[in-house]
Amino acid sequence: MIKKLIFCLAITLSFSSSADIPKDTSGFLYGFGLSTNKEIYKDYDRRNLLLPIIGYKGEKFNVYGPFVSYEVEKIAGIKILVQAAPRFQGFDDDDSYIFDGMADRKFSMDAGIGLHYKKNDWKITFSSMFDVLARSNGMELTSSIGNIFRFGPIFIEPKITFSYLDSNHVDYYYGVGIDEINVNRTAYLGQSALNTSISLSISTPIFLGGYTQININHTWFDSVITDSPLVEDHSTLLIRILYTRKF
Repeated sequence: MIKKLIFCLAITLSFSSSADIPKDTSGFLYGFGLSTNKEIYKDYDRRNLLLPIIGYKGEKFNVYGPFVSYEVEKIAGIKILVQAAPRFQGFDDDDSYIFDGMADRKFSMDAGIGLHYKKNDWKITFSSMFDVLARSNGMELTSSIGNIFRFGPIFIEPKITFSYLDSNHVDYYYGVGIDEINVNRTAYLGQSALNTSISLSISTPIFLGGYTQININHTWFDSVITDSPLVEDHSTLLIRILYTRKF
């Protein structure tokens, strides 16, 4: 059963980590994004997002609603970016029986630095993002490597990603405080974790005069997270469809 349907103003298009898009897509864009994600929390079935997209893509400056990045410098082929992005994570106490009586874990905003390197069809990225709204006061370090395969106007990119989450982040979203103990859950103090993801993106400019991308992402969570009394699954599958075109 679907637990939540969230309407937001924008979604990131991850152009920097997906297959190349046509050069004439620079400028103001509009479109939509759809995603569905099986949560690992107990009795929290799915997080579904329907996201209208309004944004701007430039040579160095990109804005997709609350997702912002700016290329500060390029050194030895490595792009250095400052970036900000919302964190669609958390829960309310009525999302599942397992959260009953717990304090809400809230949506937040992250900001930090990204490094992007591309050589031929290989892409390597690194980012360090910090919770700027002080919800968790947490940090995430992410590194990924992917390769683009081109079949005419269709681009396919498999990618592997490693994500390090510090103890503040893990404890906020997966921990249970002493005052939150009940018959369904024990106290749990979250520690730092390392998650692994494998994804496959298929992108093309051939539909309806715009840019279409389908992304399938499977994430395996560290045992530090899956040992939480709030969690029942060890992995999650995210499916996302994006469509944009120029104004």
